[in-house]
Order: sequence, then structure tokens, then C-alpha cells
Amino acid sequence: QVRLVESGGGLVQPGGSLRLSCAASGRTFSNSYMGWFRQAPGKEREFVAAIRYGSYYLESVQGRFTISRDSAKNTVYLQMNSLKPEDTAIYYCAAGAVTNQALVNSYNYWGQGTQVTVSS
Repeated sequence: QVRLVESGGGLVQPGGSLRLSCAASGRTFSNSYMGWFRQAPGKEREFVAAIRYGSYYLESVQGRFTISRDSAKNTVYLQMNSLKPEDTAIYYCAAGAVTNQALVNSYNYWGQGTQVTVSS
């Protein structure tokens, strides 16, 4: 059984940082995309970042967020710096895409989500 477990969310002030982690178990994803999506209240789930052989980002987080992976631990990370109130959302880890890494429907596996709140 494949499981993705996120951690690292929380409340942070504008300009602050958080690092999200997503630990995968049940299979490895070294040859497919692992990614992060987010969903704010009343909005659709949107792509944030993905990694396979390279990394890809939503334009509005480019330069502030960094996705990385530790293949030995089967874990992907999202380092989020210079956080803004508009980054507030539930962040979801996803895995298993082989193409179209920015599309929700490209991913086979999802975590339960972790809340990120950016507020003073």
C-alpha cells in the first residue's frame, strides 16, 4: 500500500519560512514526478512545484520556494521562504506522474495535506 505523509505545516508570519516534508512508503518514485499542490478555501487545487530530473515551479513561487528530494529516504521537501499571506492553503504532496507534472490528474497518489497559514 502506497502512502504519502506530509509534515511541517503551521502558522508563520509574513516573510517567514517553513519546510514541508513528504515521506513516501510502499514504492519508490525515483523515475516519476513528485510534486506539491495547494488549495485555498473556495479555490481549485493548484500546482506549486514538481521534481523528477529537474524542478518546476508555479511562477508566483519561483525564487521563494525550493523543491528537493532525498531518494534514499524516499522523501520530497518544499522549502518555502519569504512567505506571503496569499500562500495560505492546505499543501498536498503528490507522486506518480510521468508527464504533465502541473496537472492534478497526472498524479496517482496523494497525501492528506498539511495546513500552512501565513498571518501576522
